[in-house]
Amino acid sequence: MLRFWRTRWNKSPARKVGEIDNRGSHFYLALYWAQALAAQTADKRIADRFTKIAKDLSDNEKKIDGELLAAQGKPQDVGGYYHPDDAKAAKAMRPSATLNAIIDAIA
Repeated sequence: MLRFWRTRWNKSPARKVGEIDNRGSHFYLALYWAQALAAQTADKRIADRFTKIAKDLSDNEKKIDGELLAAQGKPQDVGGYYHPDDAKAAKAMRPSATLNAIIDAIA
């Protein structure tokens, strides 16, 4: 199944720099969930709430993908392996200002 996902949509994590990593695959998971929640008809309130989120994620897909890929290949200081610093780890794991703004706007 993973091979099918990777060859068909190329959205699963790869091991090479310059290809999608866990951060990118999580972005696509969030995008697809937001689109599905916006498209569902069982709960109009949920659909209304996720319509803007899905649109913002879709409209900024290339920009977010570029920001996530640009963060690869450089050493990251997270303040320690076993006890990382929360602020440093968040900075390393959330390198896309565009994606962060969309997520942070969800209240």
